[in-house]
Amino acid sequence: MLSWVAALLTGILSAHLAQRLCLPHFWKDALFLMRVIRYGARLEIYRRSSRVVTVVDRFVQQAQRIPDKAFLIYEGVAYTYGELEERSNRVARVFGDAVKEGDTVALLMSNEPDFLSVWFGFCKLGCAVAFLNTNIRSRSLLHCFRCCGAELLLLNSPHLLETLEDILPSLQEDGITVWCMTQESPRPGVHSLLDQMEEASQEPVAAERRSVRCLRSPTLYIFTSGTTGLPKAAVITHLQALKAAGGFWVYGATGSDVIYTPLPLYHSAASLVGIGGTIELGATCVLKKKFSASQFWHDCRKHNVTIFQYIGEMCRYLCNQPMAENEKDHRVLMGVGNGLRQDVWREFHRRFGDIRMCEIYGSTEGNLCFMNHIGKIGAVGRSNFFYKLIFKYDLVKYDLVREEPMRDHSGFCQHVQKGETGLLLSKICSQSPFFGYAGSKQLTEKKILRDVFVTGDAYFNTGDLMAEDEDDFICFRDRVGDTFRWKGENVATTEVTEILGLVDFIQEANVYGVQVPGIEGRAGMAAVIVRPECTFDGKKLFSHVLRELPSYARPLFIRLQESLEMTSTFKQQKFALVESGFDPCSISQPLFFLDCSEKSYVPLTSSVYDSIVSGQRKV
Repeated sequence: MLSWVAALLTGILSAHLAQRLCLPHFWKDALFLMRVIRYGARLEIYRRSSRVVTVVDRFVQQAQRIPDKAFLIYEGVAYTYGELEERSNRVARVFGDAVKEGDTVALLMSNEPDFLSVWFGFCKLGCAVAFLNTNIRSRSLLHCFRCCGAELLLLNSPHLLETLEDILPSLQEDGITVWCMTQESPRPGVHSLLDQMEEASQEPVAAERRSVRCLRSPTLYIFTSGTTGLPKAAVITHLQALKAAGGFWVYGATGSDVIYTPLPLYHSAASLVGIGGTIELGATCVLKKKFSASQFWHDCRKHNVTIFQYIGEMCRYLCNQPMAENEKDHRVLMGVGNGLRQDVWREFHRRFGDIRMCEIYGSTEGNLCFMNHIGKIGAVGRSNFFYKLIFKYDLVKYDLVREEPMRDHSGFCQHVQKGETGLLLSKICSQSPFFGYAGSKQLTEKKILRDVFVTGDAYFNTGDLMAEDEDDFICFRDRVGDTFRWKGENVATTEVTEILGLVDFIQEANVYGVQVPGIEGRAGMAAVIVRPECTFDGKKLFSHVLRELPSYARPLFIRLQESLEMTSTFKQQKFALVESGFDPCSISQPLFFLDCSEKSYVPLTSSVYDSIVSGQRKV
């Protein structure tokens, strides 16, 4: 008997040691996957039933369950679930007869509690809501309205009307009514909302008005930059919104957590993951109007924050702050976001303690998500055998020069080896649908690769180069094509190229991103041909990009050329330009740098270059 027990214990110990050596993350993977499956099962029940429980439905449920709990803390003021429920009801009452189910309403609003009141209020009327980036300018704004079919625009600040100055007549011609969160109309043709909300009832409208019968019906339009030049309206269905809302819960967050969101609500990270996740948990969200590195830890201590949202650049800004004695004096346990570089990750841990950093990979419109639940530094996610059964993705060989996937003699894409960099593709199927963009089937089709491995299959092209190591960790390598990231934003080179082309002395421009040592992402650079009868005017170009482009999309560097290289298919060649960077010692052509103090593009000399590379000059 004793020998049998000893043999059993030896076998258990041997199995445990073998698991630790061969499958060190087995139990963490299993527990994480169980939470994913559990949450997915709930969505499947919604899909099969006639009554879908949406994010707004969950908010109403939480408002009934915990009406007096703080849902939002903004600029030191707490707003309970019950208060925001009543305020969103007032919005719904004001517009109850002005809109109908299926209409689209556009919000041009910065972070504040009424962003949520308006968002939820219109959803209660069965409307889809389009979130507009407050940085975009007139031409892009007009495009956004037309592609999502918005019939009403609401702003939360009179100063945002300045961005509409050039297109307000066009909006009114298109029958779009404009409202502002003010007590009085700020100008003719613009309606005030606050005064009408005060007179409206706070009683809820009939629940049937927000009733949803299909998870795949649109609830939001969130605009992303892409290779087409102008912003694209990504269709966000109730299915996608509910998936995103489960992110915090899957990572182990609970209703007792306090979540800090300094990201703009018009981005999916803040609205879908941040606000949606807070509602799902019944937690509290500390909403910041705008990220401030100097105020970040003070806010976290003041409000007992346990989870914060980030983008990689944000953590770098925090690490660049002067060191303080109480840097580890906080209750933050977890950070959830994306784009965190390995060096910043390690420095962040060294400075601020062993905070669990949970990377999430996924685009607003994409059909694939990776989550780094293990916390391995440098990885954006983790895969395993079971994950691959649920989510069908592949890494394929990519030609950087031709800017397209490599295909074999049969015309099919080729898998990369473990550890090799490849283009990430996600299979489009019933479990992982791709809903595309509003306004044009061509935009949607451009993101789809067909006949990838067999005739007739279809994959979503993420546009990202990734690698999967021997331990099944997924690492981001770079973006491809006409889009790069700078200051946490996607920059569409085609759009910037078109804006530069409006300058009278520019004949042709080729925009691309270059790496600046020590800084996340790629800085904008443009190779430019000056018209023969003209000369380069740095002050005029500076004024033009300042007026027409958001700060993150303005090219920092200009390179004058006599001709631009083209591919065999007459596409602008960017590879060699990207590789050569912006070093004046290795480039014989004239280079210029965007100097805000001089309000001009000034010559990029060796001394200016050295100050940028050393970090003495901020970019």
